[in-house]
Amino acid sequence: MTAAKNNSENTSDREIVLTRTFDAPRELVWRAMTDPKHVIHWWGPRGFSTTIEEMDFRVGGVWNHVMQGPDGAKYPNKSIFKEIVVPEKIVYSHGGGREDGAAAGANFIATWTFEALAPNKTKLTLHSVFPTAAARDFVVKEYGAIEGGKQTLERLSEHLPKMLAASPPFIITRTFDAPRELVWQAWTERERLLEWFGPKGFTMSTAKLDFRPGGSFHYGLRSPDGKEMWGKFIYREIVAPERIMLVSSFSDATGGLTRHPLSPTWPLEMLTETVFSEVAGKTTITLKWTPLNPTAEEQKTFDAVHAQGGMNQGWAGTFEQLTAYLAKAPKH
Repeated sequence: MTAAKNNSENTSDREIVLTRTFDAPRELVWRAMTDPKHVIHWWGPRGFSTTIEEMDFRVGGVWNHVMQGPDGAKYPNKSIFKEIVVPEKIVYSHGGGREDGAAAGANFIATWTFEALAPNKTKLTLHSVFPTAAARDFVVKEYGAIEGGKQTLERLSEHLPKMLAASPPFIITRTFDAPRELVWQAWTERERLLEWFGPKGFTMSTAKLDFRPGGSFHYGLRSPDGKEMWGKFIYREIVAPERIMLVSSFSDATGGLTRHPLSPTWPLEMLTETVFSEVAGKTTITLKWTPLNPTAEEQKTFDAVHAQGGMNQGWAGTFEQLTAYLAKAPKH
């Protein structure tokens, strides 16, 4: 599948399209391609190294980098970001950087699209459109653009597992003495969520639930000393009664996105996967948390809390409340 074109003009004779599917979540592939500290480890064909002088990742921002080949030759590159849709699409104009850039066909428009095929599988498409067919043919023949692009994506596939190993997600598993249907209802029905959801000792004071892909769950919690805290889910995928994918965040009373009230460097949003499996009438919940497009500081905070076991303690209390609810919950 190629990236969508801005008009009906046929550009097939002046474009290069490269596609690869990676065994990694879309948010991780996005970070690998937009965070300079990762880009330098894989950008360019085999044998090349890349130095990034500037990568201002915003619409209108400039990306200046120099690629150096095995023979020591240097290839300056300058691009300007034209469109950014997190974490789905990036469009930039490439203006070369060499004095002969225009003649060499170094001017083109590139569109990167990121398609989540599954929670841990991402299809990446790189679509470049050149001003003329001759310019496209020149970079293919003289610079080996197609083969170089394939090698670049191969290097990305080798870097992604290193990112996963360096920043593992938080995973917690609990088994409940209740059928999956009841546990699913407790996790997905407003009246039931009001009875148990939240850290131990907290009560849910209010909740608004729109349980569907694209819908949301906005809730308020009250601590034992009367303080209020708000949270919000945005549902991405729902496969009843097996799996829920959502984006979770702290919130305010109006549903706005806010920072962690006690940790300003905690990731602003978390990608959350909850899996429900049943064996012999008992249900096991596996919960996975991954920071969504974190800054370097946010990732560092998440990793530190993960290593110290802080998230285990919080969820342990929540699961205690769920266990108590399931023991008395009405079944329908």
